[in-house]
Amino acid sequence: MAVHLSYSNHLRADGLSVSYPDRRVFADLGFAVAPGDRLGLIGENGVGKSTLLRLIAADHGADASGAEPLDRAEVAGRITRPRRTGLLSQELPFAPDARVDLVLEAALAEVRAIERELDDAAAALGAGPSTGDRHAEPAEAWADAAASRYAAALDAAERAEVWTAEARRDELLDGLGVAGLGLGRRIDELSGGQRSRFALAALLLSAPDALLLDEPTNHLDDDAAEFLEGRLRAFAGPVVFASHDRAFLDRAATGLLDLDPGRQGALAASASASAGGAASAGAGARGGTLGGTVFGGGFSEFLDVKAEERSRWQRQYDDEQDELRRLRASIGGSARNVSHGRAATDNDKFLKYFKGENVERSIARRVRNAEQRLATLEREQLRRPPAPLEFAGIPSGSHAFDASAGLLVQLDDVEVEGRLRLERLQLEPLSRMLVTGANGAGKSTLLGVLAGAVAADRGVVQRRKGLRVQLLEQDVRFADPDATPRATYERVLGERRAEQVPLSGLGLLAPRDLDRPVGALSVGQQRRLALALVLARPPHVFLLDEPTNHLSLALATELEEALGGYPGAVVIASHDRWLRRRWAGERLELRSGTAVSAAVAG
Repeated sequence: MAVHLSYSNHLRADGLSVSYPDRRVFADLGFAVAPGDRLGLIGENGVGKSTLLRLIAADHGADASGAEPLDRAEVAGRITRPRRTGLLSQELPFAPDARVDLVLEAALAEVRAIERELDDAAAALGAGPSTGDRHAEPAEAWADAAASRYAAALDAAERAEVWTAEARRDELLDGLGVAGLGLGRRIDELSGGQRSRFALAALLLSAPDALLLDEPTNHLDDDAAEFLEGRLRAFAGPVVFASHDRAFLDRAATGLLDLDPGRQGALAASASASAGGAASAGAGARGGTLGGTVFGGGFSEFLDVKAEERSRWQRQYDDEQDELRRLRASIGGSARNVSHGRAATDNDKFLKYFKGENVERSIARRVRNAEQRLATLEREQLRRPPAPLEFAGIPSGSHAFDASAGLLVQLDDVEVEGRLRLERLQLEPLSRMLVTGANGAGKSTLLGVLAGAVAADRGVVQRRKGLRVQLLEQDVRFADPDATPRATYERVLGERRAEQVPLSGLGLLAPRDLDRPVGALSVGQQRRLALALVLARPPHVFLLDEPTNHLSLALATELEEALGGYPGAVVIASHDRWLRRRWAGERLELRSGTAVSAAVAG
């Protein structure tokens, strides 16, 4: 199987399928993105968002745009896209010793080539046909060909903005917040966030005709995210992007493609279609399909549709279960009536002679109909809707502190040299605190101090006796990447607790992933496992560093709602604009390691 690739000014996928030896990613996927439209990819971790972007960018499995070839995958379908399609991957393509200015100049290589072609076409058009070549084309035909070449070169140059390359470079670096870092620095001298922003600047500087972006707002502060939104709204070509940033999806996307498999996508299609906002993309009315659903609206509207879909799914599931119970009871009762097991009386024999055969045939027919309906319903019944995310209680052997228990943690005049300086911070048993600030403001350092992972150079850190504190870090690393999630879960929690709160019952990992090596899971799936370890045995103080990074949109939303009922204190460090807009607890803003404001949201 192979993907057939053709070129146009729009982007279209028809019948796309990707599968690996051990799993199918998606099947029969189709959608279209017109020039000027921006399609956001959403779905659970592992449904194939990054795979889809790489597949669109690739050229017959060989990389034409920085995309990895899908070496082990079987792929099929048709892709139509602009020839100059640029991809921003989560894994950056730069060599560690590359200099920033050379990286940016390399991004302009194709733009420079387009400019040279324009110069050559203009020179050829001005020079006229060669008069000494007896094999040359007639003058009129030559002129037409030269004019066509020049017109095509001029059109390409205008789309690539060749005359404003240096001005665009400066504008992009300034808008993405890296203008002051210096163009002579090496890539390995930059932080991960700075490298990501340079990669985004390089891609936009190359002025492709279509953009494919994988988590483009990772490491962007508010100003940089708003700058990117403006650039994308002004972009003339098609854009497809995968993002966990709900505010970015709401503001930048003109449509959404839900890649979640099964009935949820189908219900979203039917619900949004009834509202005049969706078109199905390979999704049927019942589970099993691995296609997606295109939704023609923003993320806020999509959430409303998904909530109604979930409610309708639950109602239909309950109705089907009620019908199954009635059919089983009806079949059992009818069978007993047909063969009642008592001796026939003379009157019975008389009635049977005249009416009995019709009665039994009627009953038998009803039983057969009921059995057929039962068999169909059992075969096609809806699966149970997944339970909403919730936290298990504080486990036995560890006591919860009630609201009157006093302070759990207190920091006084704490300083981590060059990174953090706080006069005071207090956490009560049910505190809810959101820590905000730009990259490098000290958010992760503060969480490290609270967790005991970062030692303070000065000041006092007081913790209640018996206090359990746990940190969900941005970058999850497991000691044994060859161990399975199931084995890791049992080892960390202990056999007894793992039996009380089984990993499979939390709904965070698909059954097929429970026995795969942890190292083979995606970043998002590994973070789900780390979250499962907290859900099963909640600490008294739960610290979360950028909790919505790498989590699916649905899980991020469920996590926020579940934290409201968390049986302990919660401290979240986040740049997520969607989360910040809806936060109802305390807020602490850091700037250069110092608190600049602290308030309780009204």
